[in-house]
Parts: sequence; C-alpha cells; structure tokens
Amino acid sequence: MNKYGPKAQEKVEKTMHEYKRGTLKSSTGQKVTSRKQAVAIGLSEAREAGAKVPKKH
Repeated sequence: MNKYGPKAQEKVEKTMHEYKRGTLKSSTGQKVTSRKQAVAIGLSEAREAGAKVPKKH
C-alpha cells in the first residue's frame, strides 16, 4: 500500500518544479536551495490540504 496519496504526490511534484525553476520560496521569503527542504514544503502543503501523508516523527 502506498504511504502517500495521489494528492500528496501532486503537491510534492508541483513544489519540486518550482524548486528546479528557482521560484520556490520558504516561509521567510528566501529562495529554497535544499532539495530536502523543497520536499518538506511539498509534504507540509499536502498535509494542510488534507492529503494522505504519514505523520511527522
């Protein structure tokens, strides 16, 4: 069984495209330069949207 739902995958995919284009910003308004941070932002947005995402540790 998948850990992440399709809605969560779409959110992460969207944020990764923004990260690769250099348009993804963190909450402080600074440009995101870390891949891990980009994925974390995508998962956070998916959680807020109510997508199927495992709990944070």
